[in-house]
Amino acid sequence: MNSTVLFSTLPAVMSDPKTVYLSLGSNLGDRLTHLQNGIFAIEKKIGGIHRISPVYQSSAWGFEAEDFLNICLSLKTALKPVALLDTLLQIEVDLGRVRRQEDGYQPRSLDIDILYYGTETFFTERLVIPHPEMPFRKFVLKPLADIAPQFYHPVLNKDTRNLIQECKDKGRLEKTAYRLFKNRTELFGQTNFIAIEGNIGAGKTTLAKKMADGFNAKLVLERFADNPFLPKFYEDQNRYAFPLEMSFLADRYQQFTEDTSQYDLFKSFMISDYDIYKSLIFAQITLQKDEFELYRKLFNLMYKEVKKPRIYVYLYQTTEKLLENIKKRGRAYEQNIEAAYLEKINKGYFDFIKGYPEQNKLIIELGDLDFVERKEDYETIIDRIFKFALNLPY
Repeated sequence: MNSTVLFSTLPAVMSDPKTVYLSLGSNLGDRLTHLQNGIFAIEKKIGGIHRISPVYQSSAWGFEAEDFLNICLSLKTALKPVALLDTLLQIEVDLGRVRRQEDGYQPRSLDIDILYYGTETFFTERLVIPHPEMPFRKFVLKPLADIAPQFYHPVLNKDTRNLIQECKDKGRLEKTAYRLFKNRTELFGQTNFIAIEGNIGAGKTTLAKKMADGFNAKLVLERFADNPFLPKFYEDQNRYAFPLEMSFLADRYQQFTEDTSQYDLFKSFMISDYDIYKSLIFAQITLQKDEFELYRKLFNLMYKEVKKPRIYVYLYQTTEKLLENIKKRGRAYEQNIEAAYLEKINKGYFDFIKGYPEQNKLIIELGDLDFVERKEDYETIIDRIFKFALNLPY
């Protein structure tokens, strides 16, 4: 039986969690990121999310402004309605919403409304459930129908599909190709394969390891330490360049095809600290012209068959910082690397990146960021990758 409740006498948390339906919208700034961050905060502070609707784009309702992105979601929560409302309002503030005193509707970075709280009804000066404007807003009803088409309005006694049929809202509404996710692990899981690349000493292996640990990824690491030609190459580049590059190519090709073709059912995605194309970049720098032409023919045959990353991240660091990092990690055979060699490698990477599909490449300038020692710097980098992954077409 439905009930009308005065909440002030109720505790903030209940023992029997309720299924709640929320509507989220944004029409300021990076709208998609605002919505996604709102979902993350809801999952963390309110309860486990069950379903998320597709993302819709709609014209502003009731005022002139930029288009909105809108979604609906369902979740379980033990919070009572007033505590739920207060938590949602705080999430809006935490994520940048500024409420102005002017009358009427206003643009907003994030707006969250409670549509349903189970099948119950509530009425106070602060909150009315079900949301009284819901039957008149197509941008709410359409995404709601994607996750709860047969949910009955406890007052009108009509399901979502019937409410859409009766809705008089003529505003423009389009379903987009965007997708939103319950958490970052689920988001990164949709990428399937991320490659972290960079010059010698940029920290690509460290970042790949930290992301694999943090987001349940299968880790694919370059086996450079096992190459017997590498120390000899740094002593005599002209003599050992060709056998070094050929051995690297053979090893990378074998490892890459084996590791990237075998999915781990218990991992969300794959992440590597290299992309096999680096073989051609380094070979062009180290080999003589006739050697490189021979090498490139063999490489092109192999490259057609290897798996390409969904996201190619290049960590750019200045030559001065690279030399500092190389000295700090103390590998004896790297200590004589010259600045000119590192600059050639950077140029080779950027020449390659220019031709890489725009929607799949992300260049991160590290500067003074220290993602090894400072957690906030690591979060800065993860946030860059997260925003890039969020805007990928799926």
